[in-house]
Amino acid sequence: MSEVTYLHPDGTSTVQTTGPGESVMEAAVRNGVPGIVGECGGALSCSTCHVYVDEACWQEFGEVGEMEDDMLDGVATDRLPHSRLSCQIRPTAQQRLRVTTPESQY
Repeated sequence: MSEVTYLHPDGTSTVQTTGPGESVMEAAVRNGVPGIVGECGGALSCSTCHVYVDEACWQEFGEVGEMEDDMLDGVATDRLPHSRLSCQIRPTAQQRLRVTTPESQY
C-alpha cells in the first residue's frame, strides 16, 4: 500500500493509504478527505479532484495527458506547474506522496 498525505489550505493534513491500483482521488473520496470532490468518479469530465503534487515526487507520475491538460485549464483555483487531477495519479506500492488540496474545487 502507498501512503498519501493531503495538505489542506487551513494548515491541517490527512494521511490515507491507497489500495492496489487505486487513485489518489479514489482514496480521498472513499475516506471522506476534505478538499477532494471527485464529482465525475475519475472519468476525466470534471476538475473537482485538482491537487498540487509535491515537487519532490512530481516526476514519478509521468507527463500530463492531453485530456487531463484540457481539464486542468478549467480548474476553480490557479493552475500551477505541479497541478494534476488526482484521479489520474495512481501511486505504486510502498510509495509516499504529498499533495496539497486547493482552496476550492468549484
